[in-house]
Amino acid sequence: MKKKLLTLLFAGSAIAGYSQQQPTAPAALSFKDAVKIGLDNNVTLNQQKNQLEYTQINKTSSLLQLGPSIEANGSAYRNDGNSFNQNRGEVVNGVIDYVNGSISASMPVFNGLYQFNSYRQANNANEAQLHQVNRSSQDVIRDVSNQYLLCMLDQQLVHINEENVRTQRIQYDQIKAQVELGSKAEADLYNQEYQLKNAELTLVRSRNTYKNDKAKLAVTLQLDPITFEISDVDWDINSVMIDSLSLNEMYATAVDRRSDLKQAEFNEKAAHFGYSAMKGRYMPSLYAGASYGSRYNYVYGGQDENRSFNDQFTKDNTQLSYGLSITIPIYNGLRYRAQAAQTKVTYENAKIASKNTEIVVKTDVLNAFQNFNDAKAAYEASEAQLRAAELSYKVEKERYDLGISDITQLTVTNQAYVKAQGDFQSSKFTLMFQRLLINYAIGTLKFEDIP
Repeated sequence: MKKKLLTLLFAGSAIAGYSQQQPTAPAALSFKDAVKIGLDNNVTLNQQKNQLEYTQINKTSSLLQLGPSIEANGSAYRNDGNSFNQNRGEVVNGVIDYVNGSISASMPVFNGLYQFNSYRQANNANEAQLHQVNRSSQDVIRDVSNQYLLCMLDQQLVHINEENVRTQRIQYDQIKAQVELGSKAEADLYNQEYQLKNAELTLVRSRNTYKNDKAKLAVTLQLDPITFEISDVDWDINSVMIDSLSLNEMYATAVDRRSDLKQAEFNEKAAHFGYSAMKGRYMPSLYAGASYGSRYNYVYGGQDENRSFNDQFTKDNTQLSYGLSITIPIYNGLRYRAQAAQTKVTYENAKIASKNTEIVVKTDVLNAFQNFNDAKAAYEASEAQLRAAELSYKVEKERYDLGISDITQLTVTNQAYVKAQGDFQSSKFTLMFQRLLINYAIGTLKFEDIP
């Protein structure tokens, strides 16, 4: 009885240890989840978001600099030696403690519109960065979609090759039995053995391709490639096929929605205001200012002559000053001229970049439109090809089984059928991706578009 109990305990421990050693099954990663992870983890996008925070703060700072600036100052120190005492109106030789406090304010009255144009520059720079973040998000969606759909295609090709291996193995077993019965030539068996081995090789390569492409996707998503598997996408291919697009409407939408075009336009405006702000340095600057402060002096050795802190700080030593200050640039080694020349070059380059972006946008829209129509035509052609290849293979298989056809013709027909299956899957996923690229080209691609 004791031996049986020990045996059961050992078996239970072994089972528990074995179950703990089993690797966790890979989780299913949906298309939408993959895009979301890509948006969360993309390095470039996160850097652009950080830059956006800076431009927002800089915009607020530039706006507040149009108003007054206020400073408070305070100091406490001791002087040992000769010093002028304001309260006594004489030079005192000894130890004196000083406590000073003041508050001052200044405000630009006119500075050649430098600060006003600087604010407009910062505002447009912030808008440009906002569009940069949006376009970077669309770049991430496009790149992750491309890699994810490629992995889905790889999966389908693996399934096709697995089915082909099963078909070739069944065919091999049938021919082997027929050769043993003498109804088929032995050469047919050798030929079919080669077809089986070749199908197995193709399957191995397709599996490796899938693993490699999934590893690339894992790098993009910053995930461990063994922890997830690709899920199917519920894509309504029929709605895509009947989707009719107008090139002129796409152009109009792109001009209105493309974030990179908006970014270029705002960068041009920011550079223009930066140039205007720098030219304001040539003009005189007028500031209004005011200051109020007081001080307290304590002379050691003259305690009877020291007035109280309250009398000195609030009555005796208070000082109020206010007025205007003007600065007229006369000569500074052409520093402002050099800075203005630099900002002018930046402005001219921004205009060139904006014009180039307009051309790029129109080219992208045209290419996306043509590629989408090409993908639809390719899908229809591959669908017809698949139906024809499947029918041809069934007919040829029956002919071979009846002894009317030979193994060579059957092999050629089977290869055409397998190729048609691969071409059909490739055209389907190409069509799906090209539809996404339409939204990317016209600037409307967003996370909600992902099925």
